[in-house]
Amino acid sequence: MFNAGDHVVFVLDGAVGVVLHVDGGRVQVLWEDHFVSWEKAELLRLFEGQQA
Repeated sequence: MFNAGDHVVFVLDGAVGVVLHVDGGRVQVLWEDHFVSWEKAELLRLFEGQQA
């Protein structure tokens, strides 16, 4: 599962964003273009360049 502050990638187009909030299976993301949206968790993956 994702946590606030995680960097994620949208699997359909490769957009990168930061998780703002998690609510069940939905994740609120601030995208690199400053757009904010709610996405299904299964459409996101952790950004591989992120350090733990």
